[in-house]
Amino acid sequence: MSAREELIVKYAADLKDKCGVTPDMDLLTKVTIGCGPSIYNKDSSTVAGSQQSELDTVKNNFLIKKLGLTDGPELDAGIDAVIEKYGRSNSNKHRAVVYYLLALHFKKESIYN
Repeated sequence: MSAREELIVKYAADLKDKCGVTPDMDLLTKVTIGCGPSIYNKDSSTVAGSQQSELDTVKNNFLIKKLGLTDGPELDAGIDAVIEKYGRSNSNKHRAVVYYLLALHFKKESIYN
């Protein structure tokens, strides 16, 4: 199993165990591939849910640039809902899982088709 495949299995477990979501493995794989090499770097592979600068990066680079959403309070509310679902106290919020949940939250799965 490749390193990416191992990470996808880990992300699927997080979705199921921590978020109560049964993952669409095809979508999860595509979101993970879309994260690029950041998934292999300890710092960039996770999202610091309590750092505003990190949340701004998620909003600007993923929601606005990747998903094509328009900036507004609903983006911050969506990020907040996803962080809450993943668990605020969970210090290891994997970027691919956060992005997967955001794609679902904003009903933008079609971006990955």
